[in-house]
Amino acid sequence: MHHLFVIDDEPAICQSLEFALEEKYHVNTFTDPEAALAYLQQVEVALVLLDLKIGAHDGTEVLKEIKRLSPDTVVIMMTAFGSISSSVEAMRHGAFYYLTKPLMMDELDILLSKAEEFYQLQTRVKWLSEELDKLSDNSGLIGSSKAMQQTLDLIDKVKDIDSSVLINGESGTGKEIVARAIHYQGRRRNKRFQAVNCAAIPDNLLESELFGYEKGAFTGAMQSKPGQFVLADGGTIFLDEIGEMDMSLQSKLLRVIQERTVTPLGGLEEKAINVRIIAATNRDLWKEVKANRFREDLYYRLNVIPIRLAPLRDREGDVPLLVHYFIEKISERMGKPIDGISQEALQVLESYDFPGNIRELQNIVERAIALTSSPLIEKRDLPKDLHSTQPKQVTGKQKLIPIYVGETLEQIEKKAIRHTLAHLEGNRRKTAQMLDMGERTLRDKLKKYQEEQDDE
Repeated sequence: MHHLFVIDDEPAICQSLEFALEEKYHVNTFTDPEAALAYLQQVEVALVLLDLKIGAHDGTEVLKEIKRLSPDTVVIMMTAFGSISSSVEAMRHGAFYYLTKPLMMDELDILLSKAEEFYQLQTRVKWLSEELDKLSDNSGLIGSSKAMQQTLDLIDKVKDIDSSVLINGESGTGKEIVARAIHYQGRRRNKRFQAVNCAAIPDNLLESELFGYEKGAFTGAMQSKPGQFVLADGGTIFLDEIGEMDMSLQSKLLRVIQERTVTPLGGLEEKAINVRIIAATNRDLWKEVKANRFREDLYYRLNVIPIRLAPLRDREGDVPLLVHYFIEKISERMGKPIDGISQEALQVLESYDFPGNIRELQNIVERAIALTSSPLIEKRDLPKDLHSTQPKQVTGKQKLIPIYVGETLEQIEKKAIRHTLAHLEGNRRKTAQMLDMGERTLRDKLKKYQEEQDDE
């Protein structure tokens, strides 16, 4: 049931409206608008019946404050002294409709039903708009590396089935983006995707957040509230950082998964749910099980389909694609046109290990766009601690050296020398032989490169 406020300076009207409407709504009545406005900041209110004249208070001013505090709340004005001018004024400031007293209950019932539909439509549109904004960030799905292609393959295979998914990956690898892709590409896309960060909510509040609570369940529970599982009914619930969940709550979550029902705190009635569960963690959950910090039975319930996201340092070739994606997205958001990134700056980024993964790369690009005075992101626009980054070692399976259009022969030679030296584990004699140059020439060039680096 939605919350409905009645704000009128006549106690008899408040009481009669509460009696008439309490079966359909959570009704709160107020003869003092200040008390109503204070409570409005604590609860989500769908509907308000507001008198145009409340003692010394002007109902139009109260209406303005209600819309400021809660723009989606639908307000219906009431008055015994109706006039065209006051009606127009109320509608201009956001009133949904205007009724004259004495109220006709049949008319009020119909109007409240329409107002409730309007409120639900508003909140639905707002939610969909927020979800579209989140979907526009698909950075976690950009890449041509083998690791990224395997992830995309898995998303396509599991999107239409209801089995639980456990996404594992370091912080910043895009776990929630992958979870959203599974939901919005699958058959549950028209229902809600509810994300819960288990690490961000204190243990004593997480249970009520997940399962909801009834009015009076605990001190401060002034009204019932549905939990995330109920809100996600028919859709998907994403439990981020599941490894942080308290053991006692893990047992309750296990029962919900097994029974497919939830019981709100303070409630007696079980509510059936149809929810797909996607969990994520940056921990090794099996090690947590062995250390008795995570329930083994819950682990098996969640880990039906495991998806392992590779860290950015292991996604060869994906950094340039992500950099260009972030430049386009962030420069548009900032209103600051940026044509791209210089090869020198891109090489610095490709040589960096990104302990913070995609999120760190995004922050670096955003900082560079904000600070640069050039149409291109240059090396000088990157954080200083990245400038000394050495080229990544080339393993036996990685014998290709990236060369870009526009690089000078000197830059290409420098790259070839450094990569070959790294590949041969610093052996200068073998490097000189492989590159068909004298050892003295190689030594002079390496000395020059070091001096250039020291001067930066």
